[in-house]
Amino acid sequence: MATDVKSLKADLTRRMDGAIETLKKEFAGLRTGRASPALLEPVRVEAYGSHQPLNQVANISVAGPGLLSVQVWDKSVVKAVEVAIRDSGLGLNPQTEGQVIRVPLPPLTQERRNELARTAAKYAEAARVAIRGVRRDGMEQIKAMNADRKAPISDDEAKRAQDEVQKLTDQYIKQVDALLAEKEKDIRAV
Repeated sequence: MATDVKSLKADLTRRMDGAIETLKKEFAGLRTGRASPALLEPVRVEAYGSHQPLNQVANISVAGPGLLSVQVWDKSVVKAVEVAIRDSGLGLNPQTEGQVIRVPLPPLTQERRNELARTAAKYAEAARVAIRGVRRDGMEQIKAMNADRKAPISDDEAKRAQDEVQKLTDQYIKQVDALLAEKEKDIRAV
């Protein structure tokens, strides 16, 4: 019976790790004071008859502290890439030079920093909700194991397993809070 609880805990850990990884990816897409290729990851380009991720049609690199460089591989999609960056909602104004598109990052205003901090908090709350959902699933599975007549676990084992799941959940929630504090600090740094 202990192996069922161990495999359950391993599964819950894997799922909670997934929530943390998703949060890190979302945070990477939030703009701070520095240029980062991750900023353009969510941009999708209308190319070759479908919507392609920008990194599928171009190479994105950092050309300076406030400048991204997008090297488009196919000359025929340069205009589509420029339009996609401009219309992405990131507040960027790309400048085309042949097959290279330079994307200067304007300095962040205090209002924009506050907006980014609120967005980061929303991402963190979504991660907390996902982690709590994983905890709920784990608790339900433990109760089902406790009620199952074929492979029962004792009430004490069930209580111990539930305590472990709660400790695991608390640990991951602390990780989310730490990541959020770090990102907010990064956003608010001038």
